[in-house]
Amino acid sequence: MRPAEPAKEPRVIRTLVADDQAVVRTGFVNLLNTQEDIEVVAEAEDGAQAVLSAGETRPDLALLDIRMPHKNGIEAAREILAASGGATKILMLTTFGLDEYVYDALAAGAGGFLLKDATFPELLHAVRVVAGGNALLSPEITKRLIAEFVHARGSRLPVPAAGDLTARETEVLTLIARGLSNAEIAGRLTITDHTVKTHINRLFAKLELRDRAQAVIVAYELGLVRAGGESGGARHR
Repeated sequence: MRPAEPAKEPRVIRTLVADDQAVVRTGFVNLLNTQEDIEVVAEAEDGAQAVLSAGETRPDLALLDIRMPHKNGIEAAREILAASGGATKILMLTTFGLDEYVYDALAAGAGGFLLKDATFPELLHAVRVVAGGNALLSPEITKRLIAEFVHARGSRLPVPAAGDLTARETEVLTLIARGLSNAEIAGRLTITDHTVKTHINRLFAKLELRDRAQAVIVAYELGLVRAGGESGGARHR
């Protein structure tokens, strides 16, 4: 008989936490370090220190406050992503009052946003989703993205034609716009994660979308969601 292979160690998400508020930073660090699959490998009190620490430790995920001295979170995100070749995923810390920064952070390559008053389960979920390479836009952030585009419709992104989206692709687009992750969409529609990714790839190709931020905008323009995040009537062929 062949000897049994040793069990593989679970993947540990090596994380950098950057926030200029010591109390907030320490709170996140202590919470994350309670998890077996998450290890905080570095802390930073400003953006410049975050970039330096990321270069030294090569974390899987950087949790960055958008507003920090010396170098803000968006600038830090750009440099960390460039230096790591995209290997380090970015999760931004934000507040309701910082909508103008959300667009810049998305353009910089941030994979998700977490409100500073997020609950412990929300924090852990966000870290795991973004570290896994998936995008995460919380329902609160999604609603404010939509509301902003209601206020300044058409000023940021030209909306492509709807093309021939299927009913299921339309459902997936609507759920993306409501802030659900791939895993949550799979659970809602009772399909596999792989099937969700296939639908997303197809609808992104049909609508010429680059990322989930653009998907939120297009979903609004197609009438799938309305200001405030409510679902609208589906329009597809």
